Amino acid sequence: MTERPIIPAGDPAPAAPTSADPRPVDPATAHAWGALGGPAVLLERVSFHGPDAVLPARLPVRQLARATVAACSLAAAELSALRNGGEVPAVRIDQGAVATAFVSERHLQIDGRTPVSFAPLSGFWQTADGWVRTHANYPHHRARLLDALGLPAGTEPDRLARTLREHPAEWIQERAYAAGALAVAVAPPRPTALPLVETRTVGEAAVRPLAGAPLPAAGLRILDLTRVIAGPVATRTLALLGADVLRVDSPRLPEAEDAHADTGFGKRSTRLDLAEAADRAVFEELLAGADAVVTGYRPGALDAYGLAADALLERRPGLVVAQLDAWGRTGPWAGRRGFDSLVQAGVGIAVTEAGADGRPGALPAQALDHGTGYLIAAGVLRALTDQRTGRPGGRHLSYSLAGTASWLQYGIEPIPPLDDQPYDPASWIVETDSPYGRLRHALPPVGYQGGPADWTRPPGRWGTDAPVWH
Repeated sequence: MTERPIIPAGDPAPAAPTSADPRPVDPATAHAWGALGGPAVLLERVSFHGPDAVLPARLPVRQLARATVAACSLAAAELSALRNGGEVPAVRIDQGAVATAFVSERHLQIDGRTPVSFAPLSGFWQTADGWVRTHANYPHHRARLLDALGLPAGTEPDRLARTLREHPAEWIQERAYAAGALAVAVAPPRPTALPLVETRTVGEAAVRPLAGAPLPAAGLRILDLTRVIAGPVATRTLALLGADVLRVDSPRLPEAEDAHADTGFGKRSTRLDLAEAADRAVFEELLAGADAVVTGYRPGALDAYGLAADALLERRPGLVVAQLDAWGRTGPWAGRRGFDSLVQAGVGIAVTEAGADGRPGALPAQALDHGTGYLIAAGVLRALTDQRTGRPGGRHLSYSLAGTASWLQYGIEPIPPLDDQPYDPASWIVETDSPYGRLRHALPPVGYQGGPADWTRPPGRWGTDAPVWH
């Protein structure tokens, strides 16, 4: 869709490192790559350039962002080398491209219109004893929140604010949870033992060999059962790298078309009602041909449809299953719904980033979403490589936004900006025609020598593609 190369002309790809002249290894990238099971020797192929003064925050958001993109780029380069022979291509990450992509939903314009990221009833609200964060972007979440608080459907923000000030934050949180709504009390930082990713090998089924291809994921089929940002960013990235990605949604659950216009690049999208026999049969045919499934629903939500990881792996041995949730797969909050903004509130990030007036703050991007998205894509790519170079068998990968938050809070050493190179996001913004209209959007930040500069297709209309593999 654009001719801009990842490594611009006149700025040659870095030479391969030698044992006598190794590249400095970025600690955050090393941690992410190690969590994914990647060979440590490949880390010397990673370098960074571009502006340092991006994604400013008290927490090391810049380091998290560039490390997750670097790990994903290295996993793509590794799989490319496996398919095509030769050494693993050099990875060179532009911090400006990363910063722009991490707020891709804010840069999006559709025929000159800028979508609204948060609805009027989503945000921080003062309570009788502190603060609470609500999420009411989807109509059904708004309706449940108002119902939980005994408020009428047309309630305006001012009335909601008055009602919330009458009750303690945890009372609001639990009341909302019981009603299927979304509100989380703003809590102080509290260390957890959540991992960045958990990987489990299931069985010993052999997987098909992969022939040479210009893109590392070419010919691979990915079922995308995700929503909002993190999961769709992962599958958008796998589509960038050549995968045939088919997103499957229920016709009973609405999606924000503006959100799909941002995260639907490179993918196709269909709707199937898994409670209906005919649609379920179609899904099983898709599953039989899939190489990986990425899910983004809370633990247990898909089990009734036979979509738990073990059930998928039993029907499709050798599959890669990547599961994402908000709060982790164990513990008292495992079954709760959650979004990036709510996790920030619940784990103490909102307190750490609070303003001088004590009002809770937020990260400069939905960094838990975007960062986890690139880690999921990296994990799928690494699993595909490991199946063919290490132990065969299926793979079950587990991620959580809270696990990524824990890494950001306690696992990354802050590195102050080393230069004052100016940052202008316009350098990584392009325009593309689509079924939604003219899109102004961020370019992908994945960068390895010979890698793609842009997606091959714009987002199609949500839910309108045929449920078949290409």
